Parts: sequence; structure tokens; C-alpha cells
Amino acid sequence: MNRESPEMATDLSLRNEESSLTTYQEAESLRHYLQAATSDSTRKAYRSAIRQFEKWGGRLPTDRNTVVRYLLAKADSLNARTLDVHLTAISQWHHHQSLIDPVRDPLVRKTMEGIRRTHGQPKRKAKALRLEHIAQMVKHLRRLPDSKKNFRDIALVLTGFFGAFRRSELVAIQVSDLAWEPEGLIIRLPRSKTDQQATGFARALPFGAENCCPATAIKAWMEVASVEDGPLFRPVNRWDQVHEKALNPGAINDLLKTLGKACQFDFVPDLSSHSFRRGLSTSAARERVDFELIKKQGGWKSDATVWEYIEEGQQLSNNATVILMEKMASIMLSP
Repeated sequence: MNRESPEMATDLSLRNEESSLTTYQEAESLRHYLQAATSDSTRKAYRSAIRQFEKWGGRLPTDRNTVVRYLLAKADSLNARTLDVHLTAISQWHHHQSLIDPVRDPLVRKTMEGIRRTHGQPKRKAKALRLEHIAQMVKHLRRLPDSKKNFRDIALVLTGFFGAFRRSELVAIQVSDLAWEPEGLIIRLPRSKTDQQATGFARALPFGAENCCPATAIKAWMEVASVEDGPLFRPVNRWDQVHEKALNPGAINDLLKTLGKACQFDFVPDLSSHSFRRGLSTSAARERVDFELIKKQGGWKSDATVWEYIEEGQQLSNNATVILMEKMASIMLSP
């Protein structure tokens, strides 16, 4: 009988372990890349949708009739856009399990189309902050007693508006992302909501008048809070102590609503972090800033989105009735 020597057996065992390790490493890499293909926020939304479906009484895998009953049960209480997310989550679950997707059934699609037509509502948009609103917020903060939190909030408001940042981008800024130039500050981030492949983007903030300059406000915040590395914008507790971690994205919405109430704005419920981006674009449109400059500053990929903001900003100034009313006024002055 041909037997392997102890040395040969050891070598074979090592090769098998190495092969097994490679397979495990490949599996881990595959799992990592599959997970990276979907954003954390999307996964969270899908998990929430599945939980709501199961709380109602649904079970996965499911069928066409159950999905239709779910839509009928929720049509009056959930927004049509929310139901669309729920259907997508159910569809994706079946797709990844290599099972028949009940959401593709014509009856489900037709039912959902009817719900959209019957219950559909215009998407509620964040209030676009105007220059005068930003000025009022900053003035309010400067009138308060000096504190690290006030320095941070001034820097946040000015940077969020003039940089047209999303809240996820604001809290992601690291000190290492800041590039100081004689003319101002360039903030380079590795990725954004619309840049999931991490090609990176930059936002330039030129130096301006001291009382409204985001770059100057960032410098002041960093000096007073001794922020030298790590996250740029951080929580500040009631004792004015600065934390090491990054600010929570939700804190930006809370700050805007708090400032809105303090400034007695009548649109506080419509304030959110998106008010910065809408505000920058519509304010620039009112001042006749060039289309390409607006698009570049906000990092918008779609021309249509930028034109929508420009039209919103100019809908009262670029209006056919202006000329007609001027003409009518002259007619009424004549005998």
C-alpha cells in the first residue's frame, strides 16, 4: 500500500488549510462588496419597510394577493411614495432569494398606479433659505454670549449655505479634508450621496467679508474649540465641552428649527438641512449668477435639477405678468 510520509501529509494539510482560508477570504470580500453596493440609508429603509409589512401580518416569501391586500390596507394611511419603497423592499428580498417576485405581477402594479392617482400628493419641499434669513440667523447667534457652541453654529450655518452641503456631507468633513489657500478654503470630500463610487468632490469657499465668511468662521471655530484633527463639526454639551466624535446629521435639522424659532420665522416646520442647498441655488438665481457657477457650487449632476431651482428663484422676477402690469399701469394713467 502506498502511504504518504508524515512530511507529505503535513504539506497536504497546510495546502488544504491555505485553500480553505482563501475561500473564506473570498467569501468575506464578496460579502463586503455586496454590502457596499447598497448604501446604509437604503438598507435601513428596506429593513423598516419589511418590519412594517410583517407587523401588518405579511410573511416572506409572499404572494401577489397578500401584497395587494397590504396595499389596500395601507393606502389611506401611508403616502404613495412610502408604499413604493415598501414594494421595492419586498421585491428586492425576493430577487436576492432567487424567488418569484410578486411585486412584478400586473395586478400589484395596477393597484399601486391607482393608489398614486387617488392619493398621490406633491412632494413636500424644504423651505429655501434666503440671504436675509441666513443673515438673521448669524446676527442672532452673534448677539448671544460667547461660547464654543455659538462659534460652531455660525460656522455650520455659513458653511452649509454657501457650500450648498447636504447634512451627511457636513458631518463627514474631517480637518484633513481642508485645504487652505490664500484666496480661501477648499473642502475635499471622498464621496457624497450622488457619488457612491467615491470619485470625490471639492467645494470652494472664497474669503469674504468677515461677518459672513464661512472660511473665516471655520477658522474661528477650530481655534476656540482646539480642533486640530478628526471631525470638523462636533457635538458641544451643555457645559460647552467639545466632544471628539462627529456631529449627528439630525442635529443640523434641530439647529435650523431652533434658530428659525428664535428668529420668529413663520416656516419653521418646513426647515431642514436641504434648505441650505435650495437656498443657495435659488438665492444665486435671483442675483442672476451664471448657471454653470450655480451647478458647480452645488455639485449637481443634473442640469434639470439646477434649472428647476433657477426657475423657482426667478419665478416672480422673470414673469410674463410684470411687463403686462407695467403696460396696464401706463394705460390707466392715460386720460
